[in-house]
Amino acid sequence: MSEPLPCRRIAHVDTGHGMRGGQVQLLMLARGLGARGHRQWIVCPEGSAVERRASAEGFPVFALPRYDLGHAYGMLELRGKICQEGIEILHAHDGRGQTLAWLASVGLAVRRVASRRVTFQPRRSLDSRWKYGHSCQEVIAVSNYVRNLIVRSGVPEGRVAVIPDGCEIPAALRERGERDRVRETWGVAPETFAVGQVGAFTPEKGQDITLEAAQLLRATHPRISWHLAGERSGAYARQVEAQARAIGESVRLLGYVESLADFCAYLDLFILPSKAEGLGSSALLAMAHGLPVVASRVGGVPEIVEDGKTGWLVEPGSPSALAEAVSRAASDPERLSQMGLAAREKAKSYSSDIMVERTESLYDRLFRAGGIPV
Repeated sequence: MSEPLPCRRIAHVDTGHGMRGGQVQLLMLARGLGARGHRQWIVCPEGSAVERRASAEGFPVFALPRYDLGHAYGMLELRGKICQEGIEILHAHDGRGQTLAWLASVGLAVRRVASRRVTFQPRRSLDSRWKYGHSCQEVIAVSNYVRNLIVRSGVPEGRVAVIPDGCEIPAALRERGERDRVRETWGVAPETFAVGQVGAFTPEKGQDITLEAAQLLRATHPRISWHLAGERSGAYARQVEAQARAIGESVRLLGYVESLADFCAYLDLFILPSKAEGLGSSALLAMAHGLPVVASRVGGVPEIVEDGKTGWLVEPGSPSALAEAVSRAASDPERLSQMGLAAREKAKSYSSDIMVERTESLYDRLFRAGGIPV
């Protein structure tokens, strides 16, 4: 049995206001590190979803002031906090958070780590190379796809580590009777083939593609229902809402769902029609609950969804390809069940425990490498 690693004083920095995949992963990591004895602080905007959730879970929170242009005052306050509390590691979980962490700690003996989940190619410029090559000691990429993008932008390979997002693995799948009770609670009829999607309503998540596929299958597959969960705001969300109204009762827009475990429990199939995706943590969660996945062949998604084994990979941006795969899934219950079991086994290699252990080991490597960062 390996020796436990030294406990560290870690501040996680995130500037997002909602509760999306990156924020979910931050809190999952913080819980796991807390269970291993590390002392942590959550740095996030005042009034954000992360502030509310982290506070409710008992984490010390440093809230960046709400009305603070460029977080200028917040950076000064954070610098004081780093010195006061003896914080050793600043882990930034988004791009703005990375800049904030660097400016707040420049000249201090703090190790800086940055997670990168997005798939847009960083500009091959001095700014990008400095941000990802010098303002932090290590960059965590959530997939090999993202890692390759970072390296192509000019960041040295030795500074980039691949640590995929994690998911919590339920001890067992729900029995049929329990699933039926969950369906009844959510108002889903026993004979319905329920297709689900989770994600904030933004163009890259492809809810418009989902609804075009629903329209294509509306006449020939009346028992298929479509359940779209996620925060909705802005022009794109209003466009999707209008599409849903035109299709009718077979589409349900659920808003933010607190219990994704219950959501997955009543579904038959999960879809991820994204136009861009660093890895696809929502698909991992669905797979952990025994759901096969129909997903776009984009970004890091093919690293987790194995075509023909744990689900289907389809052409991105193609409603017809999505509709065909969903139709195929609905017509073959036996194969769907086999794929669901294979998906669950695949998800186990992405458990939250593995993600936490790999991140903790990365922190430890930074200290064993020696030298005082500035």
